[in-house]
Formats: sequence, structure tokens, C-alpha cells
Amino acid sequence: MKKRIFLVLLLLAAQLPTFIFHNPFATLHAQGWPSDYGGVMLQGFYWDSYDDTKWTNLEAQADDLAGTFDLVWLPQSGNCGGKSMGYDDLYWFTNYSSSFGTEAQLRSLISTFKAKGIKTIADVVINHRKTSNGWFGFPSETYKGVTYSMTSKDVCSNDDNGKAQTEATRLGVELGSADTGEGWDGMRDLDHRSENVQNIVKAYARFLIEDLGYAGFRYDMVKGYSASYTAMYNTYARPQFSVGEYWDSNANIKNWIRATQDEDGKPTSAAFDFQFRYNVRDAINKGSWAYLKSDNRLIADNAMKPYAVTFVENHDMEYRSAKEPQDPIKKDTLQANAFLLAMPGTPCVFLKHWQAYKNEIKLMIEVRKLAGITNTSSYSTKTFLTNFYAAEVTGHFANLYVVVGNAGSVTSETPAVEGDFQEVISGPGYRYLLERREGFDHAWLDKASGTYDGEVDVRAIALTKQADARLVYTTDGSVPTSDSPTIASGEVFHLTQSCTLTLGLIVGGKVVDTMSRTYEVIPFIPHTATIYCRPLATLVSSWPTMNFYLWVGGSTALNGSWPGRQITETEEVGGQTWYKQTVDIPSSRYSVNAVFSTGSGSPQTIDVTGITDNAFFVIKNTKNAEGKYDVSDVTATYLPYLETSIEDVVSTGADWHDAPIYDLMGRRVTTPLPGHVYLRGGHKYIRK
Repeated sequence: MKKRIFLVLLLLAAQLPTFIFHNPFATLHAQGWPSDYGGVMLQGFYWDSYDDTKWTNLEAQADDLAGTFDLVWLPQSGNCGGKSMGYDDLYWFTNYSSSFGTEAQLRSLISTFKAKGIKTIADVVINHRKTSNGWFGFPSETYKGVTYSMTSKDVCSNDDNGKAQTEATRLGVELGSADTGEGWDGMRDLDHRSENVQNIVKAYARFLIEDLGYAGFRYDMVKGYSASYTAMYNTYARPQFSVGEYWDSNANIKNWIRATQDEDGKPTSAAFDFQFRYNVRDAINKGSWAYLKSDNRLIADNAMKPYAVTFVENHDMEYRSAKEPQDPIKKDTLQANAFLLAMPGTPCVFLKHWQAYKNEIKLMIEVRKLAGITNTSSYSTKTFLTNFYAAEVTGHFANLYVVVGNAGSVTSETPAVEGDFQEVISGPGYRYLLERREGFDHAWLDKASGTYDGEVDVRAIALTKQADARLVYTTDGSVPTSDSPTIASGEVFHLTQSCTLTLGLIVGGKVVDTMSRTYEVIPFIPHTATIYCRPLATLVSSWPTMNFYLWVGGSTALNGSWPGRQITETEEVGGQTWYKQTVDIPSSRYSVNAVFSTGSGSPQTIDVTGITDNAFFVIKNTKNAEGKYDVSDVTATYLPYLETSIEDVVSTGADWHDAPIYDLMGRRVTTPLPGHVYLRGGHKYIRK
């Protein structure tokens, strides 16, 4: 009998083929990325994530990440001479007291992750380097009796568009050779033709692998120097994983991968599949899921897809602030990740997405691994329309049918699915269906282990072609037997209390597979939520009054018929005057929808749906295709202003959940971390 606890692959290592668990690094040549690799990576940071991604905080999440993520990409971990995300790197060997913690904490994190089966990826910044004393004053570092020093001769002769040459002339010093890639103003571009630079980078790369314990590298800004040097450093240090940030067109990324080849003619590095990301961005932001049909991405090329690291968002594209809006996907984050985690390549999940949709993403990854999808899997597009996209992906164990699109267009019947498939998970705008195949016999629960508010419905599913199969279960953590209670495939457990639910699949009178999940159900506490809204300053004159039209469910109005009630109550929050209305939230399945308008209902905004707690909305000066004003959800910005005092809390047991808990970005959390400040019941608390 096979037994799966929490995540399907935790106890199957001895049973699965070697495509996931073999060690392809026994040979001495540098393997750019293991072929037929079924792992998933997490980008373990976002921009300015200093508090969230302290080494101690990441280490505390090891148990939660284990079994879901095989790789975690960490920010550059050396000291940069001040608060920094690491892209102005300064020390390479001797100072690892960074903005994320101490060297001891870093080593502990890497060691803990390794013990849990998680490998760490170092952010390697070697295109450029910061100086500590003037233009050419690099720190001199001694490591294992060897002193490593760079001079002006290690700087590209055309660095900073000639500014470095001007400074070198003034100081009477020499520069190195011309840059072998694109230049970049700001720090010294390193001359990788320099034998001294090569020797120092080689030693640095080996230090990261052999001393700190990293498993691989994410090379920053590889367009800045020739790909042959990536091959040189990888051949010397032999990382298990290497991925380059070659931010360019698909054809140029392919050329870069080929140019990293070693003496055996094999690429020594993978690359991020930027065109995959742009396909997803365009599908969402331009309102047509047909963009996902594109063949202009690495995973569409059989020779390239083993070297494709796919993603939908990262620290350079996320929304940072009004001053740095970047280029984010603007909605439909779950659909984006559903597409990412179903397709070939090695998916890299963005930390913010993981934090916002942990249970859903866990489940998507579990289905991916159950099907046996890898970076060499094939796929075929089944449907590509404005409203949705569908594809069938070939797995080692079963094929996966994925559908993503507009929430109202993707239903249990739409689109029609060819073949013998069973839906295993679904949500707003996405569906995963697994092929029923001979020998593929599994018990399945369609909600991930985790914490849920108030209640959770869990569907029991028999993944099998066997006509005599039936499902049995227990709720006390014990292994079900043929005498345990039965449940029909497709029926739902409605859980209102915490339990460990174990489902067993019986074929031929024997339990052939079990799945066990632990659900922590936090009792729902009825509460009130205040809805805040204001127009942009440029719209105030055209919005002299404010109406809130509120409803729940399909059409039950809370403020009377359209256009609802004129709101006169206001409150000063964060230096702004907001119209506001308080509503009751009596159950975990109750949410409020809103339309904001002025006068007799014109102009009006788009619909705002799913409000369950305090929320802030700003009416923008842009309109959708129907002429309705767009709305910006700024809850994350203004929620912290509701209470300024900070109170201590020693325990966060079940009794602490008598009110919803939020971080200072306005995101609902269920597992507060030590040392963080949280909002709860209108007050700020420090979790001890």
C-alpha cells in the first residue's frame, strides 16, 4: 500500500522513476539544469522584503515549504555596505552580515533547508561590483590564506560610457579590456577577460557551493558579459543548478543558452523564460487568454525546454509603489499560477503569490507532481479563446488537462474536455483534470492541508479506472481499512472542526492508496467590516456626492435599490478623507459587493466583489470598455493607519483568532511569525 502524507511525493522517493530523484551531477562536466526534472522553485523574496525574508523567518517556514518546493532562490547574501537587496554587491568572501541576517543565520537556513529536502539557489552578481573607496577601491579579502584583490585593471575600459576612463586618466591608473556584453552605469563593470577577475569569480563560486552550501546559482544580468564566462565559472564550480537572467527576446535567450556550452557541447546554464511571462501578462492585462497559445517561448522548443525556468512575476516586475509601478500582472494571480504550474519547464513561484494563495498553490504543485510533469514534458493546446485557454500536458504517470480564463467562463462544463479525465481541483477561472489511466489508482482530497477560516468543504475523489473501486476514510489520523466508513467519489466532507482526514482507495477488496491531510479550522467570529472609498483628487469636482450600492449573493441589496444610499459619514485615514459604511459579516461564506457612484447613479464604478473585512478603494480617472470608472484596492496601504499603537502579544493560540489577523501590507495571515507586527481587532501587535 502506498501512503501519501500532506504532499504526494513525501514518501514516494523510493517508488518513483529516477526523473526526479536521480543525481545527474556525478560527472565532472557542468550540467546546466537536470533534464526531466520535476522540481519547483520559489523566489524567496520580493523588493524590499527585508523583514519578511530575514534568514530566521525563512528558516522558520522550512516545514511549510518542504515537500512543495524543491529549490528556494535567496537574495544575494553578502554584505553590501548598508541596507540593500544585494545587487550592489561588495563583499564576496569575508562579510556575510547582510540586510537579511548574520552569516551564522544564513548557514543555519541553508543547512535546515537541506535537511528538509530543499536546495538553495544563490543570487550571483558578477557583472558589476561596488567599491568601498572611490572609483576603483574594491575591498581586499583574505580567505583560506589567499588574498583576493581587484584593481582598476579589472574594470572594463568603457565602463560607465567613458566616465571610468576619465577617472582613470585623472588618477593615472590603467583600465582593463572593453566590455564583452552590455554596459551598465552605476557600479564598476568587471572585465571578465582579466585573469584576476576570472580567478576571483571562480573562487567565489566555489566558496558559495563548498563552504556556504548553496546548490546552485541564479546569475544576475548575464547580458553584461559573454556567455563563455558563465560556462567557465560553472565548469569550475559545478553547481547542480544554474539559471541566467537574460532579459531579452526568445531567440537571444536561446543563443545565450547555447553559448554557455562546455567542452562536451552541453549548455552549462538554464535561463528564465521571459516570453512565457509576457504571454501570461498579455493574456491578463490585455483581456485575451488566446495569448497563451504563443509558440514564442522556451518551453515550445523541445531542445530548449529542459533549460527553461518559467515564471509569471518577479522582483523586477511586481508593483512596488505609485512611483515604481513596474510591469505587474494586474489581476487573475491564481489563473497565472495555475498555468505556470501545469506547463513544462521548471516553474518559479513568486513569494508574494505564495503568501497570498498558499493552499491553492500547494495543491497545484501536488497535482503537477502526481501527474509526473517535468521540464521535458510535452503539451498540446486544445482551446485558445478570449475567455479561456486549455491545454493537455503529458506526464510520466498521467496527463494533466489545464483550463485557465475568466472566472465566469471556466465552469465544470466549459470547456468540454476530450478523453477520460477527472477534475481534481478548481477555483475562480481555473481547472485541473487528471487522466484516468490503468495502473494510476489514487485517493484524492481536493483541499490542501492548512488553516481555514470557519469551515472547509473537501471533496473525496477516486482517481481510478477500476469499476469496483470504493473510498473509505477516517478523521482521527488512523489508516482506513476496508471496514472504515465509506464515501462516494465526488461527495464532500463539510468540516467545521480541526481534524486529520485520511482517505483510502479500495480496489479488489484491498486498500491500495491513502491520502492524509490535516485541516486546522479556525472558528469563525462574526464581525463588522468598514468599506472606505474616495475619488482621486482630480475627480472630486465631478463626484460631489458618493453613493454606495451594496449587495450580497446574487442580488440581495443592502442599501436599497440602485443607486443605493448616499453616504455622508466620513473619516480621516492616512491624511485622506474617506466616505465610509460599516457592514456586518455574519459567517465565513458571507461577502459584500459594491458599486460606487454619484448623483443618480452616473457616473459609476466597476463592480468590487468579495469584501469580507476592512477595505479601502480609490476611484481612478480611467474607465473600462463599458465606460465605468476603474477602482484601485489600496487596503494594503491604508489599513495600517487605522491604529497606531503597538501592543505585545505572547501567545497566538486558537483564542487569538477571535478577529481576523493581517500583516502591515493588508494581507490576511493565519500563521503569524515571531518578531513581526500584525493588525488584529483594530490594534497592532508584535508576535513574540
